[in-house]
Amino acid sequence: MPNPNRGAVGFQSNEFEQKYERPSKSQLKREMTALQKLGSELVEEARDRVKRIPMPEDVRDAILECQQIKDHEGRRRQLQYVGKKMRSLNEEEVAVIQATIDSWKGASKAETAALHALERQRDKLLADDEALTLLLSRHPQVDGQHLRTLIRNARKEVSENKPPKAYREIYQLLKSLQADTKAQRLEESADHEEDENPS
Repeated sequence: MPNPNRGAVGFQSNEFEQKYERPSKSQLKREMTALQKLGSELVEEARDRVKRIPMPEDVRDAILECQQIKDHEGRRRQLQYVGKKMRSLNEEEVAVIQATIDSWKGASKAETAALHALERQRDKLLADDEALTLLLSRHPQVDGQHLRTLIRNARKEVSENKPPKAYREIYQLLKSLQADTKAQRLEESADHEEDENPS
């Protein structure tokens, strides 16, 4: 007859298992790889940007030195060293660096999108006279005669395969209009806030 108390010895079988608080090897490897990648991103950034990021001096020096190395093998070794230095940072320092890089990427994506929008607007002006009418109605301060001349010259440049002088001028004009519009919106929103919150 089987013993009814067998196995019931007063403790859980997992009670004596060691509890590991440390991260696993694969987790550590992932973190090391992420820090190595972050270091590589910093090496690709402009020197003046790297100098502005808050980080320990020795880490910054390793990054700036890596930027100057042209030899492939020397650069690879220095990148490894940058990765090692990155691992000496605490979580807060890494978070600040990551946030800074992310903000640059976000800003540059927005800038790129805005530049592409200007290029599309310029192409519409060259392709369609309605686009010019619309632009002049939105921006009455623009010298319509001058812009018409630029458009005519730009079309001529394209058809005769000439250097795109007028084509570039149209782009610059659109860019300055965009900047004026942005400044005007900021001014209006500041005025609006003052109206809502009179002191």
